[in-house]
Amino acid sequence: MAKGHRSQIKRERNANKDVRPSAKLSYARVSVQKACFVLDAIRGKDVETALGILEYNPRYASSIIKKLLESAVANAEYKYSQDPTKYPNPENLYVAECYANKGPTMKRIQPRAQGRAYRIEKRMSHITIVLDAR
Repeated sequence: MAKGHRSQIKRERNANKDVRPSAKLSYARVSVQKACFVLDAIRGKDVETALGILEYNPRYASSIIKKLLESAVANAEYKYSQDPTKYPNPENLYVAECYANKGPTMKRIQPRAQGRAYRIEKRMSHITIVLDAR
């Protein structure tokens, strides 16, 4: 068990909090595997290159991730407008981290031959993008 008062424990936990601008989409109706194909293509790229990749990627997940990346860029602009001394050039932003975690699965039934029922699993994911300045 942790030592100290509850407020001290919270203070220590918040001191380790990640302060990089980010955006998170919960309950995206795309499976983790399909989202990771697109996320792997933009990981480590600068924002302009990543947006270009997402614009011309034919996968469905790319449209979702493109909107999420634009949201992360807007969050970065807002965050750095609050403290102009730390404002990096927007061209220096790059995708530091991007990952998809498993979300809940909707279970549906598909009727099959001879009275059988097959289960259809409609998977969801939680997608996160973290930006950083070079």
